[in-house]
Amino acid sequence: MEKKEAEELKEKLFNKKENGWNTKNEDEKREIFEYAKNYICYMNKSKTEREIVENSIKIAEDNGFRPIESYESLHAGDKVYYNNREKSMYLAVIGEQSIEDGINIIGAHADSPRLDLKPNPLYEDSEFAYLKTHYYGGIKKYQWTTIPLAIHGVIVKTNGEKVKINIGENEQDPIFTITDLLPHLAQEQMKKKLADGIDGEDLNLLIGSIPFDSDVSEKVKLNILNLLNIKYGITEKDLLSSELELVPAMPCRSMGFDESMVAGYGQDDKICVYTSLTALMNVQNPKKTAVCIIADKEEIGSMGNTGMESHVFEMFISEILNKLGVNRPNLLEKVFCKSKMLSADVDAGLDPIYASVSERNNASYLGRGIGLNKYTGARGKSGASDANAEFVAEVRNIFENNNIRYQIAELGKVDVGGGGTIAYILANKGIDVIDCGVPVLSMHSPYEVTSKLDLYEAYRGYEAFWKNA
Repeated sequence: MEKKEAEELKEKLFNKKENGWNTKNEDEKREIFEYAKNYICYMNKSKTEREIVENSIKIAEDNGFRPIESYESLHAGDKVYYNNREKSMYLAVIGEQSIEDGINIIGAHADSPRLDLKPNPLYEDSEFAYLKTHYYGGIKKYQWTTIPLAIHGVIVKTNGEKVKINIGENEQDPIFTITDLLPHLAQEQMKKKLADGIDGEDLNLLIGSIPFDSDVSEKVKLNILNLLNIKYGITEKDLLSSELELVPAMPCRSMGFDESMVAGYGQDDKICVYTSLTALMNVQNPKKTAVCIIADKEEIGSMGNTGMESHVFEMFISEILNKLGVNRPNLLEKVFCKSKMLSADVDAGLDPIYASVSERNNASYLGRGIGLNKYTGARGKSGASDANAEFVAEVRNIFENNNIRYQIAELGKVDVGGGGTIAYILANKGIDVIDCGVPVLSMHSPYEVTSKLDLYEAYRGYEAFWKNA
């Protein structure tokens, strides 16, 4: 066979893996950068799950969505949402086909690894005031020292008054930090394993050092409480009923001389929240009912009444069935068994500096498009939701027919580690599910990195799924 013929055969038979930027013209690149600009703006306003829900509701209502409880009945084309305790939400566009034929779901999660304040956080030591923390999700503890931190969340008084807190994001705000030991005195610390270099109980936030002008004990703590009382009208006891989160006080920004990437906190999994949410805004009169999930608590096992292990999502779909006037015993289960879902969660992008943990032929690469994970889990696929080949082929067909850049990979080498998403929870209901999200560098760190191309391909891919599945 001639070399030219062999090259043509290779082109036909090989799974060609290439950088997606090579396939984009200048107009397409401008669209990618404009979309990323809006994404960065959203991220800088949405660092916690409460802020995600608040800002997502605004986007939804600006696009014609209304709370499902405001409808007496539903019809094709109606746009509804349900706000679950301000920390998770579900949205739907009612389809033209009978809902008994199933629904098409895309589900992401709004929570990200962070530090939460303990119930009794405030104390004074050696004329410094501190807040005690309890880390949330899988973090490398040493990454959270010596960086600027902001405090976000709510304090709820016993009379029901809710005080919103957001300190450290505005340039005029103070920031906070967790100190670390200077290298000159850290010989013993640096002999420890990396995981043990910083103890969880030492992740204490430094918040003040001026004593109250009076001859009493704990003067610095008193001064801090006095300042909080003057500004927010709270006492130390009110911290018992608060949800206060520490997040990096660093803005999400374009990254690189070519500005091809995005760097910022919480892109796992807020990048999939934004891409799926904005894709749903483009869905008008779908054939099948299109549903978007913005979940909470994924990073700690999806438990609780705002996590996917709760039955609130089933309640939302049941309410749609009720308002369509079709509900009957066992219909919900039948709908789920005919439904399809993309579990929109990020994947670990290959980092060439740490390539030893990845198997290159089955790794996700930044700049090659949205990543599909047929299965997750650890080692022998423990805890995995393993998508059926038929459904993988269906998703491939949608993406290829709509010119969506995609790649299929798995998270790391077989015996190195693993991870999980909300996929198994929905699969347990009988839904066909595959993980489908954006590759990320430095996942679970205070400052993650993604590709603007992958961000845009996720947006396009999610829209194509809703319109064609």
